Amino acid sequence: MTPSQTPSEDQIPSEDSRHRAQRPKFIYSHGSEPDPRYTLANERTFLAWIRTGLAFIAGGIALNAFTVDMAGDTRKTISIIALGIGSIISLWAWISWARVERSMRERQPLKHSPALVLLSGTVFAIAVIAAIAFL
Repeated sequence: MTPSQTPSEDQIPSEDSRHRAQRPKFIYSHGSEPDPRYTLANERTFLAWIRTGLAFIAGGIALNAFTVDMAGDTRKTISIIALGIGSIISLWAWISWARVERSMRERQPLKHSPALVLLSGTVFAIAVIAAIAFL
């Protein structure tokens, strides 16, 4: 088709076929398509949360794998906390992405995320436990 030609109606995907092609349906079957810039920003935020979760998981594995001048039980406790929070953050990344995407599609205000408090509190707890263990 040349730029001067307009597509026929059978060449343009219908709204229903676009919704069918996108998954998960509980998000894409609601509302209307938001500005792509916001959708892409939401995806970048999702990826940032995934990187943070991976960092916690890698830190937990590394702390347990390498010999550190720290009691074995303390090292194992910090490792388990880091692995747990990394797993929770990774799951929360997807939940948060889905909530924001659906809110944008329905033109609703975004809800507050408790993940920020959880992440901050965990980083603080790990730092305090590690500082006490190194004394």
